[in-house]
Amino acid sequence: MNRFDPLRKVMHVDEAVARYAAQPGLVFTDGVFDVLHRGQVAFLAEARQLGERLVVAVHADTARGAPAQPMTREGDRAFLVAALESVDTVVVVHDTSPLALIARLRPAVYVQRGDQDMSRLAQTALMHSWGGHAIALPFADESGTDALARRIGGATGAAAGEP
Repeated sequence: MNRFDPLRKVMHVDEAVARYAAQPGLVFTDGVFDVLHRGQVAFLAEARQLGERLVVAVHADTARGAPAQPMTREGDRAFLVAALESVDTVVVVHDTSPLALIARLRPAVYVQRGDQDMSRLAQTALMHSWGGHAIALPFADESGTDALARRIGGATGAAAGEP
């Protein structure tokens, strides 16, 4: 297999659990990663600095409870995230809640992006049950998906003669 092929880092959930469960230094995060952009790449690089390896769960196109259908197919999103040097493994999950996977992986650190109050999340209580940590990494700049969509919408509107 080509050692530079990102597909080598995309695994079935059961394979990732067998390989990484309860290993010291395991960092875990999850998300849709619909339009991979600088903010997400920076977030994943910062998350990786918190441990020895980073497992990323990408939500499937048909994830239960998802607010909207992603623009990019799950296989493409997983491939792009796996191509990042900071990411060790990618799994595609079919649920928007990472609780079941966190319980199986038992990472040392669970990371989310944003300004949310981590103390209010069920993930935090679960992480604390085995001595793990849950951390929110704040948005660093205006390079998020919403900001990108606004810029695209503005450019599209201007091109179409809209205000």
